[in-house]
Amino acid sequence: MADKRVSSSPAVVTVRAADMSRFRTTMKVPEAARRAGAMVTQSRLVPEEMPIALTYGGSTHAVMMATPADLEDFAVGFSLTEGIITGPEQIEAVEIVAEEKGIDLQITLVDEQNEALRLRRRHMAGPVGCGLCGIESIEQAVRQTPDVSGSPLRLSEQDVVDAVGLLDGRQPLHIETRAVHGAAFYVPGRGLIAVREDVGRHNALDKLTGAAARAGFKGTQGAVVVTSRVSVEMVQKTAIAGSPVIIAISAPTALAIRTAEEAGMTLIALVRGDEFEIFTHAERIGRDEEERTPFSARAPL
Repeated sequence: MADKRVSSSPAVVTVRAADMSRFRTTMKVPEAARRAGAMVTQSRLVPEEMPIALTYGGSTHAVMMATPADLEDFAVGFSLTEGIITGPEQIEAVEIVAEEKGIDLQITLVDEQNEALRLRRRHMAGPVGCGLCGIESIEQAVRQTPDVSGSPLRLSEQDVVDAVGLLDGRQPLHIETRAVHGAAFYVPGRGLIAVREDVGRHNALDKLTGAAARAGFKGTQGAVVVTSRVSVEMVQKTAIAGSPVIIAISAPTALAIRTAEEAGMTLIALVRGDEFEIFTHAERIGRDEEERTPFSARAPL
């Protein structure tokens, strides 16, 4: 079995391609459905989910139920949003190992980060809808959120509308199944530079964070766009990634609003066509084209 090495980023990723061939992101299942007043037999594509372990230095740090796709991005993004690393260059290698009932992402850190993790190591395992499983205290659950108030990023109202409108056609797994979350990174004047999907909203955001970081983008360059509700951990992960704006199709929780306000983050939700609601730091959103932040042109992911 030959390994495939991907070196498109500072994190060198080893993929056991032959092992991964049996994993699929969707499955066709039979169903009975009521159509036009009658019951019919048909089939439908549904997304796969399976245990994905994130292992550092031979010890499992987390087990998440996730979609078996974009796993290199997941390894890097999870490591970033959990504060295990501050940049993808602090990962020496990621090996994707297929197990009997799931996948193990075996992550090798540089020595300094490996020692730092050893001092704070904890184990967390949880279902797809949970972003705080394994937390051992209330203090850990309400961890300090980075302050992004100093970011110079400004968006126009049209940017907000465009960000969500562009995402609608860039989610192939959602189009097939109608059962996954999407997360995207929008750069003013450039559009969506990355989109990732997963059965878990936190996983989709982690994958997006990893994809953007591996491509050399900084969170300060744009806004995070999500198809899910905005819970507090989505605000925390967005702030850790460095983005000062989160845009969502669904509504936020009260704690998410308070956290975004304290972090200096603009929280926009309930985007429907050209209508949306701004819950925090509306000053970052302007009406004119001049509100858009200049950017350095890069090839899309």
